[in-house]
Amino acid sequence: MSGETVEELDGNQILAEALKAQGVEYVFGIVGIPVIELSMALQQAGLQYVGMRNEQAACYAAQAVGYLTKRPGVCLVVSGPGLLHVTGGMANAQINCWPLLVIGGSCPEDHEGLGGFQECPQVELSRPYCKYSARPPGAALIPLHVEKAVRCATYGRPGASYLDLPANILVQRVSSDKVASVNPCPEPPLAFPDPALIQQAAQLLMKAKKPLIIVGKGAAYGRAEEAVRHLVQVSSLPVLPTPMGKGVVSDNDVHCVSPARTAALQYADTILLLGARLNWMLHFGRPPRFDPNVNIIQVDLCPEELHNSVNAKVAIHADVKVVATQLAKVLKDNSWSFSTSGPWWKQLKDKMEANRKAVTAMAQDTRTPLNYYTVFHHIQEIIPKDCMIVSEGANTMDIGRTILLNTLPRHRLDAGTFGTMGVGLGFGIAAALWCRDYAPSNKVICVEGDSAFGFSGMELETMFRYKLPIIIIIVNNNGIYGGFEKEVFDDIQQSGDLTRVTPPSTLLVNSHYERMMSLAGHEGYFCTTVPQLQEAVRKCLLVKDHPSIINVMINPSADRKPQNFAWLTESKL
Repeated sequence: MSGETVEELDGNQILAEALKAQGVEYVFGIVGIPVIELSMALQQAGLQYVGMRNEQAACYAAQAVGYLTKRPGVCLVVSGPGLLHVTGGMANAQINCWPLLVIGGSCPEDHEGLGGFQECPQVELSRPYCKYSARPPGAALIPLHVEKAVRCATYGRPGASYLDLPANILVQRVSSDKVASVNPCPEPPLAFPDPALIQQAAQLLMKAKKPLIIVGKGAAYGRAEEAVRHLVQVSSLPVLPTPMGKGVVSDNDVHCVSPARTAALQYADTILLLGARLNWMLHFGRPPRFDPNVNIIQVDLCPEELHNSVNAKVAIHADVKVVATQLAKVLKDNSWSFSTSGPWWKQLKDKMEANRKAVTAMAQDTRTPLNYYTVFHHIQEIIPKDCMIVSEGANTMDIGRTILLNTLPRHRLDAGTFGTMGVGLGFGIAAALWCRDYAPSNKVICVEGDSAFGFSGMELETMFRYKLPIIIIIVNNNGIYGGFEKEVFDDIQQSGDLTRVTPPSTLLVNSHYERMMSLAGHEGYFCTTVPQLQEAVRKCLLVKDHPSIINVMINPSADRKPQNFAWLTESKL
C-alpha cells in the first residue's frame, strides 16, 4: 500500500527470531567480535542465554540440552579460535548422536583473502564434525538455513549442525517483507518396522535358551522407556543397559542384570539390541566377549548402523519405541514369557550375588584413605533416587556407573561414546537448567575425577552467576588414573629436575579444590572419612541457590574390582 512503512531488520534480529521460531530454548556461549549484538538479540527474542567461561564447555552444555529436550541447544562462538575451540564438542555431539547447533561469527566477507581478523575457513573446518555446515548468502535467507540446520540435527540419527555468520551479514539490513518465511521444523517422522521382521525377532526370542535385552542411549533419547519397560514385564527377559541407557529400565528392576554384565554378554545366545551400537563399548559384539554363535536382533533408527561390526540375524530399521511395543504384543499374543526359574536366570542371579558380595566387601571398608567403592556406596545411601548424575573420569566414571543407580531415563550423563573428558561441568549446567524448567525437585550431582574436574573447573563461576545448585563431588586420587601419597611425591620431586622426574600421571597432592568456593564467599568441604563425606552431602542437598564442592580424598593407588574384560579389551577375530 502506498505510503506504508516496511520494517527493516538486521541479520542479528533475523537469526534470533528464526531460532525462536524453530523451538530453540537455550544458547550457551562466549561473546566477542562479531557476535556481541547477536547475543543481545537472542535474549530480546526470548531465548535463554548462558555465558560460559570456555567454548568447549559451552558446546558440551548445548548438546546435553539437546539430548534432554530433543531440540538442539545452540553454542554461540566468535570467529577463528572461538570456532576451533568447539570442534571437540562438535565431534562429541556427532559421535554421541545428540542434537547441537553451533553458530560461529566470522570475519567480514570483503576481508577474506586479505588477512582479516581471525580469518578462518570455518565452514570447511566444521564439515567433518557435523551433518550440515553452511553459510547463508545473505541475511534474508538466514531462516532457511536455520530450519535446515535444526532439521539435520534432529532427523534420522541426531548430530551437530554449523552455521557461519560473517560480520557483514549480521549487520546487513533487510526489509521484513524480503525475509524468507519458513515454517517450524516438524517433529522427526517415526520409522515403522517391517511386520515380518517383528515376527522373526519374536520367534528368535521365544526359541532362545539364554536371551538378553541390551538397552542403549538411543532408547533413552527416543523416549522409549514405557514401551521397553512393558516389553520387559511381558517377557521377563534379563536387561543390561549401556552407561547412558541406564534408567530406561530402572537399575532396581528385578530384570536388570548389570551386576552380571560379563556373564550376560559372554553367554547370551540371543541379544535384542535396542538403540545401542556394537562399538568399543560393547566390544564390537565379537568373541571372546560374546558367544561366537550369538543371534543379534538389531533395532536402530539409522539403517547404516545395521550389520555394523557383525551381521545381525534380524536387522530392524525402525524406532525403538515402536518395535518394543509391537514385540510385546506378539509375545503376549503367544502367551509367552521367559522362565525366571530356569538355568539362564539362575546363572545370572548367582553371578550377580557373587559380584554384589565382592563389591559390598570393598564398599564396607571404611579405612582411610578411602577407596572408590566406599565413597560411591555411602553417597548412594543419601542422594535422592531421581537425581541427575553427571560423571566423568576413568575409574570414577566406570565404578560410579555400577554403584550410583538410576531409576529414570536420561538421568545419567557421562563421557559417552567418544570417551570425552571435560564434559562434566558443561553437562551439569545443562542438566541444572533442565531441572529448573522441567523437574524443579530434581538434584544435579557431578561426580568428577580430580583430573576431569581440571578441564573446566572455572565453570564453577558460571554456576554461581546463574545460581545453579549443582553438587560437585571430586573424587581425588592426586592424579590421572592414580597419583602418590604426599611423602612419596615429595621424595620424587626432590630427586631431580621437576620436568624430568615428576611422573606424567601425577597431579598436585591433596589439592584443596573445595577452596574455589571462596570465589563467591562460600565454603566447600574437604573430606577424608565416611562421616565427613555423608555430612557434607546432606548439607549440600539443602542448598538451593548456588553450587557446592565436596573434595573427597581417596587412596592414590585405589583400583577397581578385577575385570575379566576391560572396556578397551580387544576382541579377537
